Amino acid sequence: MKYSIEAVLKRASLVLSESGSESASLDAAVLLCHALDKPRSYLLTWPEKQLTDDESAQFESLLARRIQGEPVAYILGEREFWSLPLNVASSTLIPRPDTERLVELALDKAQLLDGAVLDLGTGTGAIALALASELPSRQFVGVDYQQEAVDLAAGNAMKLNLSNVSFYQGSWFTPIATDKTFAMIVSNPPYIDKNDPHLSEGDVRFEPATALIAENNGLADIEYITENAPQYLMNNGWLMFEHGFEQGDAVRTILLRNGFTNVTTEQDYAGNDRVTLGQWL
Repeated sequence: MKYSIEAVLKRASLVLSESGSESASLDAAVLLCHALDKPRSYLLTWPEKQLTDDESAQFESLLARRIQGEPVAYILGEREFWSLPLNVASSTLIPRPDTERLVELALDKAQLLDGAVLDLGTGTGAIALALASELPSRQFVGVDYQQEAVDLAAGNAMKLNLSNVSFYQGSWFTPIATDKTFAMIVSNPPYIDKNDPHLSEGDVRFEPATALIAENNGLADIEYITENAPQYLMNNGWLMFEHGFEQGDAVRTILLRNGFTNVTTEQDYAGNDRVTLGQWL
């Protein structure tokens, strides 16, 4: 039996809601658009159109993955960040809207000092690519420990036709020449404690633990980067981190302890502490 777009969406929304999805109707619509290779407006314009057997089979396959909790971004292989369509994979974190706050702050500070920008733990390349798209005359470097992430980020740069950014594999500063300095170092490093109960909830269940978890209550990587950043920063250069909403005090303490000045914590769009930055004089 063939079913209409309207009927398929209604059933899928109900099933997804029962499975625990907090955005069941949106998830159903996005997955159906992908199966049909049509824009969202098509679903609204042709609600009575019946799916072919192939379309139904493809949609049911996508729906089954979402019912099991797999993030929509991984199912589709793409996520928008800073209005850029980025390819994503299970080897990297899914770019999140909160991280756009880090991009905004980096763009603000970039006006104060010329020079290249380093993105540590680049993942999909989201931060570096967003900045590179806004500052085409500047050079950007992204580093990630996972070669799969480096390949993905480089592919995103090619997809977006951004030639002012390069990506390298290595642990934090390892691929960077010791005589290279940057106007800014940005990072969204692992900052979740290994005992955090949220690790067993929602999308993070499917994301790579190495990109989420850090020792010392989630602060170990932030400490390491802060301790080593000064040798790679220009005079008056900036270091900034995205971090957990309860880590603002701790991250400020780390930056101040390592000699950074003008240390502040900025909030995300929900009013939570999200980005801490400091200047190296």
